[in-house]
Amino acid sequence: MESEERPKVISSLSYAPKIAYFSMEICVEADIPSYSGGLGVLAGDTLRTFADLNIPAVGVTLLSEKGYLYQELTEDGQQVEKPYQFDPRKRLILIAKDTTVKINGNEVKIRPWCYFIRGVSGYKVPVIFLDTNLEENGEWERTLTSYLYGGDTDYRLAQEIILGIGGFRILKSLGFTSIYRFHMNEGHASFLTLELYRRTKNVDFVRRQCVFTTHTPVKAGHDMFSMEKVKQFLGEFPDEILPYVTENDMLNMTRLGMFFSHYINGVAKKHREVSMSMFPHYSIDSITNGVHSLTWVSEPFQRLFDKYMPGWRQDPYILRSASGMPNEDVWNAHMEAKRKLIDFINEKFGENFSYDKFTIGFARRMTAYKRPYLLFYDRERLLKISEIAGGLQIVYSGKAHPKDTEGKEIIKRIISAGKNLKPKVNFIFIPNYDMNIAKMMVSGVDLWLNTPRIPMEASGTSGMKAAHNGVPQLSTLDGWWKEGYIEGVTGWSIGDEDQESDDLRDSRDMYDKLEYRIIPIFHRFRDRWIDIMKNCIALNASFFNTQRMVEQYVLNAYFL
Repeated sequence: MESEERPKVISSLSYAPKIAYFSMEICVEADIPSYSGGLGVLAGDTLRTFADLNIPAVGVTLLSEKGYLYQELTEDGQQVEKPYQFDPRKRLILIAKDTTVKINGNEVKIRPWCYFIRGVSGYKVPVIFLDTNLEENGEWERTLTSYLYGGDTDYRLAQEIILGIGGFRILKSLGFTSIYRFHMNEGHASFLTLELYRRTKNVDFVRRQCVFTTHTPVKAGHDMFSMEKVKQFLGEFPDEILPYVTENDMLNMTRLGMFFSHYINGVAKKHREVSMSMFPHYSIDSITNGVHSLTWVSEPFQRLFDKYMPGWRQDPYILRSASGMPNEDVWNAHMEAKRKLIDFINEKFGENFSYDKFTIGFARRMTAYKRPYLLFYDRERLLKISEIAGGLQIVYSGKAHPKDTEGKEIIKRIISAGKNLKPKVNFIFIPNYDMNIAKMMVSGVDLWLNTPRIPMEASGTSGMKAAHNGVPQLSTLDGWWKEGYIEGVTGWSIGDEDQESDDLRDSRDMYDKLEYRIIPIFHRFRDRWIDIMKNCIALNASFFNTQRMVEQYVLNAYFL
């Protein structure tokens, strides 16, 4: 750490959490780079809701002081990855406690930093950030909490030991003896189960305390490490559980977490079905994801909701009465949010976007299964739609994983396609997608686009954020949208849920919906469009929020 600034230090936390929420990434603030995308933002929204509901919980994650990646884009769309320069001394509180874990025969010292999330009533939930950048550690060990999802397999295995075992031991060093539920948000933290098991050798005892949420509907997305390497790094591993947690002598971190959990859930009803087919020996429930309403509702809509639906900040279910808001007020709130996005694009990037043209937004991790290129599948058809619409605007953003060469090529392909549409179509790819850009986009576009290949979208949450701002979605019927869409009422579907995703067929359906249904309503039947906007809030935002989600966890998982 380059800064000589002394951190704020506290000796302990006078707090008695009952729930420990472990996640490799947790987004607490837009400019603290401890998140890469949906998983980390969901974790942050979950902890914000714990604070809103006065639930005694603590979050545990890695410091990730250099972040996931700071994205720059060259003129031809090549992604350039740079590290963040985050100094925890300026934003976090150092706790004068530490612990150690042994990794590959070396003692690794871990210290905790703390950030307090404050709820609507003032109740605070601490988030513990684990840090190995200490002089006592070796050169490699000091880097283990630097990069989120960085390095090679050894680096990732060491990180997961720090998160699971180190995180568990930090909680013990802080005196948090009242914890009786350990919630693993994905398999990255599953090593914590070994700490519980090591102390008792009682599987049922561990299971009573553990909850596991899986987010990944693709086998390749579940972390696996060779047992030879695991035993080398840990020094030991309980042989009696090997048949339940390994495949072909590889430790499956999801299986490890599931084996030791009394409650397992997928993050949408469809995802539950997919997860049960992948892990048929386990009973898997579903709790569909949500978003933290107060975080994702833009300021214009916050004022609107305060006026017509007081109490929504404490109880987002009140948003179900959104249909009673005057159309003119809803439209004015939307246009205020849209102007903020358009002004940002024009002033920062020298574009010439218009307030009045129909604007489509797409932002998420740039990877093949999300099909971000689908909107550009037929250039001539898109130009025709733009001509009919009196002009079209497209706003894209998102990062590709540094090792995802196909994802990087998709970014280049999209930027090239967007440039070729100019000047008939306004196009921008905003670099370095983060929480601040997301807030502007989900509230400032007219339509949210989502095109994943079925059934590879576990849940998705960006469309929920758009719905909180009255922005309807056009999406394939996967993840949460299969539960949230009513055709022409809350948005529109792409393709058929019972057919395998096909780029040609799906793109034609998407273009047809845009040309013959969506854009004509937007331009010619404004009151009908605003009714759809209000339906998004009343039918989707009132349900697809983390307050409902957390209440389901409390009832179904934490207090069984």
